[in-house]
Amino acid sequence: MTLYMPFFRSCTTLRTLTQLHAHLFVTRLHEDPLASTKLIESYAQMGSLQSSRLVFETFPNPDSFMWGVLIKCHVWNHFFEESISLYHKMLYHQVQVNRFIYPSILRACSGFGDLGIGGKVHGRIIKVGFDTDAIAETALLSMYGKMGCLDDARKIFDGMHIKDVVLWSSIISCYVENGEAIEGLDLFHGMVSQGVEPDSVTMLSVAEACGGLGVLRLARSVHGQVVTRAIRSDGSLGTYLIVMYSKCGDLHSAEMIFQNVTHRNTACWTAMITCYNQVNCFREAMNVFVEMQGFKVESNAVTIMCIICSCARLGLLREGKSVHCFVIKKPLAADIEFLGPALIELYAECGKLNDCEEVLHAVGQKNIVSWNMLISLYAQKGLLKKALELFVQMQTQGLMPDSYSLSSSLSACGNVGSIQLGYQIHCHVIKRSILDEYVQNSLIDMYCKCGDVCSGYMIFEKIKQPTVVTWNSMICGFSQNGNSVEAIRLFDQMYLNGIEMNEVTFLSVIQACSHLGHREKGKWVHHKLITCGLKTDSYVDTALTDMYAKSGDLRAAQGVFDSMSKRSVVSWSAMIDGYGIHGQINAAISLFNRMVDSGIKPNEVTFMNILSACSHVGSVEKGRFYFSLMRNFGIEPNTEHFAVVVDLLSRAGDLNGAYEFIKSMPLPVDASIWGALLNGCRIHQRMDMIKCIKRDLIGISTDDTGYYTLLSNIYAEGGDWNEVRKVRSMMEGIGLTKVPGWSTIELEKKIY
Repeated sequence: MTLYMPFFRSCTTLRTLTQLHAHLFVTRLHEDPLASTKLIESYAQMGSLQSSRLVFETFPNPDSFMWGVLIKCHVWNHFFEESISLYHKMLYHQVQVNRFIYPSILRACSGFGDLGIGGKVHGRIIKVGFDTDAIAETALLSMYGKMGCLDDARKIFDGMHIKDVVLWSSIISCYVENGEAIEGLDLFHGMVSQGVEPDSVTMLSVAEACGGLGVLRLARSVHGQVVTRAIRSDGSLGTYLIVMYSKCGDLHSAEMIFQNVTHRNTACWTAMITCYNQVNCFREAMNVFVEMQGFKVESNAVTIMCIICSCARLGLLREGKSVHCFVIKKPLAADIEFLGPALIELYAECGKLNDCEEVLHAVGQKNIVSWNMLISLYAQKGLLKKALELFVQMQTQGLMPDSYSLSSSLSACGNVGSIQLGYQIHCHVIKRSILDEYVQNSLIDMYCKCGDVCSGYMIFEKIKQPTVVTWNSMICGFSQNGNSVEAIRLFDQMYLNGIEMNEVTFLSVIQACSHLGHREKGKWVHHKLITCGLKTDSYVDTALTDMYAKSGDLRAAQGVFDSMSKRSVVSWSAMIDGYGIHGQINAAISLFNRMVDSGIKPNEVTFMNILSACSHVGSVEKGRFYFSLMRNFGIEPNTEHFAVVVDLLSRAGDLNGAYEFIKSMPLPVDASIWGALLNGCRIHQRMDMIKCIKRDLIGISTDDTGYYTLLSNIYAEGGDWNEVRKVRSMMEGIGLTKVPGWSTIELEKKIY
């Protein structure tokens, strides 16, 4: 048989191995246990596990060694359940299990994730007296570590008398892989202090731990250990060091290591490309990929995914298509399903949404990640109906939506106001008992955006341990739906329970205080924001400016505005609105001019605020000027801008001018514009004007009770009770009821 061993080594294809197998069969050497065992191993290495099983099953009396090789071959190919089944058959046939079989079985247990079977194997190892065997103990330690049982792994480690570098490397790896980086580094320190010399495998785990912590000082210390101990940093270790420095934000050191690696494998090149991508150096990442092709290093699916990401971020459609063609032509075509989400993102970033759907159908109908990616992209780009259609289509293809699909679709439902589909998705969530945090938060957000705050709050109350995101979703939902008192109450509950708050929490409650004009509470929230040590951003500062202005404290609003390091157009608009509310038209105009001079282009809201400021003080000429100025900035007036101008003219008594202005409008006239004219008629007692526009008023269709109430009150003041009855019956006909008027007052730090 030894004469045939070189022939086994020369079999590089399945065909040559089969020919050798046939020759062995003719010469009856296949009956030799060593020859059959070698055939089993060789077939498995070439991916033909079925042939391995056939050789094993046709052998008359396989010995313990042959059983062990077959089990090991199944573990190599990740057939963990089959490996465990073979082990049980071996026990059933009363074949003696040698100590070399246990490491394979323990690896199968950890791969299959069955701690119960692993525990039984551990018990058998103790029973047969192999519990003091170093190989078996190391395998047990590895199994417990991979299944997250660190206490059990540590007990085995502490109980071993001789701890070599392999054992130390295993225990350090267990802690690092389970996210316990600090404990892993402590063990490494203990290893060095006991005089055990680390090898490259040890340093892999140590480098990974430093990368996870992101502490540059530790990373340099570990790198120093590699250099001073002359541990070669080629191959895997070089790759891990590149990733470590990348996660610590030291791009220069990562580049230096990459340049010094003598034999760069695929993983090393991919790590450098990923490193550049993480710091937004996408062009450099592409240059490395081109250099990699020059060295004729084969790319893998991860490499291609990284380079597709680079093309997407740079918006390079032509280059992205070239990479796509590269994938199809190369053996990587088998990984197209894995690359589907990256390709979808590429075409979406380049504005080719139709190509996204083509990729989706090309990568296979069962790839839920690709479906999720496209649903999410449609939702982000405002194509909400498309996102929801895709969500429904996904289920018709037989795919069960996961938490990501559900969250994206619920978000789209909330933004488009489709509460009926939201109800259906909620039913789906209940049926499948999905308790995922993201889905629950998305449900709260969806209901609040659709105006059903009660349903949102019912979900919130059922969550046992709500995170800060959950609290924020509910507070924001209350605030946006006008339930400001409830939003503040929920914030107080958070504060009293010592729940950690972030900028979003404060932003939502400040907006609630702004709606109520609750100055004292707003000041208290502002104080807590500072004492919590949170850095304010333009959103929070803008909300504070708006809150102080609407609460009557213009000086505080100005103070917050002046202290802002960066002012967005929203910030400027909020301060202009604050001046307008307080009737300080000159200050509002001066601020508007400062804004334009600073290079900030005003938007629709800015002009709305400046026009409202003109309306508050009755400055008709200035109002006309700023209305005409809008087009100079490329802004077409919308219905709200026209309504403010009509209100300005009507309040100033120029009702005929307001009427002519309405007639010249290029947009359909709605109830808000006629309501502004009606209010002017009421102020100036112009019943004759109301009679003139009566025909125009009849065709108005709206669900705004304020419009009908105003019209009814005007007729009542003029004594025209017949018309009052007509308006009231019109309201009843479309199912509207008058909303009771209310106002607030702040006394002794409380809102009444």
